[in-house]
Amino acid sequence: MIALANLRLARYPRLALAAFAFAGTPLESWAEIDDIGSLSQAQFKPFSRDLVSALSYKSITPAEPLGITGFDVGVGVSVMQTDTDLPWGIALGTEKSYLTVPRISLQKGLPFDVDVGGFYATIPGTGIQFFGAEVKYALVEGNVALPAIAIRAATTKLTGLEQLDLDTRSLERTVSKGLLNFTPYAGMGKVWGEVTPQKSALSGIAPLSKESPDMVRVFAGLNFSVFLGSLAIEVEKTGDNLGASTKIGIRF
Repeated sequence: MIALANLRLARYPRLALAAFAFAGTPLESWAEIDDIGSLSQAQFKPFSRDLVSALSYKSITPAEPLGITGFDVGVGVSVMQTDTDLPWGIALGTEKSYLTVPRISLQKGLPFDVDVGGFYATIPGTGIQFFGAEVKYALVEGNVALPAIAIRAATTKLTGLEQLDLDTRSLERTVSKGLLNFTPYAGMGKVWGEVTPQKSALSGIAPLSKESPDMVRVFAGLNFSVFLGSLAIEVEKTGDNLGASTKIGIRF
């Protein structure tokens, strides 16, 4: 089910370390995104893919259901590579080879092996703010002998930018297996995005048209739990964009 061979794992250690480091260091100040109208359609296309890969839902959790009394509350950060620097240099004023996305998230267990969750995140200095929600159902709860298997449906929505409207939808399947305090997990799914320029970005000679990227997302991670505390690290490939995430919080 899960094809991880094409993840080019040799490139991930630096991304994972970067994500972990960003969780404990001040985030750089970026210029505001205020010149989307200066992009050509050919430049807006990879720019849209970068945004969808960075703003799509990242649960950073194993497949096991939390149970009716369970909670997962955490803060974390993702680092996503961009496809090309040039569109960011035009729209943002500074070329960027990666995007840093701090977030706060919450998941709650419900009856019948269902979990629901949500998050709020920003990309500092860009004006980007966004939020999302998920519903996860455990097809197999998992036990000593069997791994847990779950499906997740999620959506995200961009706010904070006058020149751009963006939303994503995703559907993915996750497998995980607890080993003492460690729970490795992996999954694969599909992400669909809608990136629509607003009126303030349509004043150019050739107005931009909406882009609708759809991308395969493949990911793998490890969750470590001690008492009520948890630490998760995840690597991913969404379309052509590589990324890494880390999350620390309370999980029970």
